[in-house]
Amino acid sequence: MTAMAPARTEPDLSFLLDHTSHVLRTQMAAALAEIGLTARMHCVLVHALEEERTQIQLAEIGDMDKTTMVVTVDALEKAGLAERRPSSKDRRARIIAVTEKGAQVAEASQRIVDGVHERALGCLPQDEREVLLQAMKRLVDGHLATPSESPQTVRRARQRG
Repeated sequence: MTAMAPARTEPDLSFLLDHTSHVLRTQMAAALAEIGLTARMHCVLVHALEEERTQIQLAEIGDMDKTTMVVTVDALEKAGLAERRPSSKDRRARIIAVTEKGAQVAEASQRIVDGVHERALGCLPQDEREVLLQAMKRLVDGHLATPSESPQTVRRARQRG
């Protein structure tokens, strides 16, 4: 006996978002790997350059847990791209300071990230690109801004890089 699948009333938004996100992450990882960075390393460098930020603040911006953040900063320090320093605002806190070499790498990595995004959006006509970006921003700032509470922990796909 074969069951009939229920009819869809809407496009599979979860699949569309998951698939495009996965492919974009893999393309980003490959492009950044060419200069020895991961997407997380890029994120930390760029956001640490914007203003004095603690490791905890940078972890929140990059949606990383504490362990992942420590490993990421350890890798940045080992590469000579960043270092942990006492905060000028709170002597108990440690900030992530980007070195001169790190600032140069962040500039190069931002060009790479912008290129990956440009290639992804480049297959769309300009008017569709603008509509897509506006709609995505509206979702991220609105209905999809905050994950729902769930009785079971929903695991996010790990980004490898």
